[in-house]
Amino acid sequence: MNIGQAAQASGVSAKMIRHYEATGLIPKAARAYSGYRHFFERDIHTLCFIRQARVAGFSTAQIKKLLSLWQDQQRPAREVKQLAAGHLTELKARISELELIAQALSQLIAQCHGDERQDCPILDTLAGEDDDAKKFLELHGASHPRIRSKPPVKK
Repeated sequence: MNIGQAAQASGVSAKMIRHYEATGLIPKAARAYSGYRHFFERDIHTLCFIRQARVAGFSTAQIKKLLSLWQDQQRPAREVKQLAAGHLTELKARISELELIAQALSQLIAQCHGDERQDCPILDTLAGEDDDAKKFLELHGASHPRIRSKPPVKK
């Protein structure tokens, strides 16, 4: 089947299939005499595996390792479990960080009047213009230079 058919069968876009091929995540597809890529059922199965791993949030490097383990019939399940457990730990850490960000953003939204006033605590915080902003930025590891939420006045 051609790349469009492979994309439809696997749920992975043709653009991503080309990207996976270019980055070495999947081997280069066989080519027909016309030069078009030709995919086999095993290729579709691999693309489906990759799609499922992406849905689970695994990085490209982790997927490469998972593919290697999946294709190795002699692999110990221990390695797969370790990789998945490490990924779960990363996900939980990201969830905790996102919850903190959501709490901080909720507070900023509550502080914003949302009317015709020009002052906006959301913009001020993102620009690092008040003490709460410093706490917000430090909490999230920001070390960017301070900028103003109000653009400079043109002369």
